[in-house]
Amino acid sequence: MFLLTALLLTVGLYAQKQWTLEECIQYAIDHNITVKQMALQRENAATNLQTSQMSRLPNLNANVGQNWSFGRKQIESGLYDSDIQSQSTTNLSVSGSIPLFTGFRIPNEIARDKLSLQAATENLERAKEDLAINIASLFLQALFNKELLKVSEEQLALSHTQRAKTEAMVLAEKAAKAQLYEIEAQVAKDEVSLVQAKNNLALALLDLAQSLELDDETGFDISAPETNDVISEYASRIEPPSLIFNHAVQVRPAIKAQEYNLASAEKSVKIAQSGYLPSLNLNMSYSNNYFHSYGMNNTPFADQWRNNAGEAIGLSLNIPIFNRFSVRNQVRNAKINLNTQQLELDRTKKTMYKEIQTAYLNATAAQEKYAASEKSVKAATESYSYVQERYEANKASVFELNEAKTKLAQSQAEQIQAKYDFIFRAKILEFYGQ
Repeated sequence: MFLLTALLLTVGLYAQKQWTLEECIQYAIDHNITVKQMALQRENAATNLQTSQMSRLPNLNANVGQNWSFGRKQIESGLYDSDIQSQSTTNLSVSGSIPLFTGFRIPNEIARDKLSLQAATENLERAKEDLAINIASLFLQALFNKELLKVSEEQLALSHTQRAKTEAMVLAEKAAKAQLYEIEAQVAKDEVSLVQAKNNLALALLDLAQSLELDDETGFDISAPETNDVISEYASRIEPPSLIFNHAVQVRPAIKAQEYNLASAEKSVKIAQSGYLPSLNLNMSYSNNYFHSYGMNNTPFADQWRNNAGEAIGLSLNIPIFNRFSVRNQVRNAKINLNTQQLELDRTKKTMYKEIQTAYLNATAAQEKYAASEKSVKAATESYSYVQERYEANKASVFELNEAKTKLAQSQAEQIQAKYDFIFRAKILEFYGQ
């Protein structure tokens, strides 16, 4: 699940902790609010499943009552006695029922809730994968800015070296002092570029740290992996979009979640249709009463409790005849939801195929761009070396030297960008094909 984990080789530590991509992704998953919300939704689905599974069990309810009455009253024999003017009655009842047949509603509810739980599980995995992709993107952006910072430092170092050589040439009267001023201007320009590169890196690290939900971003840094062989390694593993898609629809959580939702909707149709069928319940009850008439002799409590007890057991059959078309409309709504879920599954598949096609084209384009950038860096390096030799021989101007150095920096930056863009696009394709 962790994108680019195989690429990241932890290097030496600096003064502060340096985070690998795997550490960043795991920390984000543990602390991300969206992932936590999806985990709660899964717990809710698990609770719903447990509720539907328990609906097969008998229910049991008890009722205790105490009443005081005045006037002509019913005595314990069941007759009415006008001599009794005030009386208290204590009653107890326990009743329960077991569903014997519910029109197949209960088994379909259990099956539906199982599918809903599986869908919630896949949605949780999808949230983790989406987060991992986002963290990987931000991680690569930070690595890209790290390498751009190195380029800026190298460019400034070249300018410092060139300034020292120009100063020596001016002292030896082999170059005009104006050339030294132009070199110093270039040094100042490179210093500004270095400050900007540092700021861009700081912002990239801040974006990554905020996405991790870190409480304190102070001193946050990442480790720079070795990626020398990555291009050749992943170039041979890029497969056509159709092959990747055929595998992705079988394993990706986004697709599986929609498939489970569709199957759940099918069960909901059957649950609604169960309203057309009769239901059969087994009912059981126990009841008892104690009567106390004020001002009269009363049968002892133990005798009344023994004599007034009553038990009952029976069957109740409910046959739906006319329910104001409520069941019919429930079935219609369930079928509409089923069609909606089918369309959602189709939309998810089409969206995924478009994403795979886009990632494939981006990966191949980045690969070609990286190959071209390698040639560009090589040519720019040779050009700068040639102009530098001519400059030191006083055969080239400072403008020509700075132009060659600028082109070298641009080609190096383009190569770095192409490299990380290719790595990310290739890993996206690999992610879909896993």
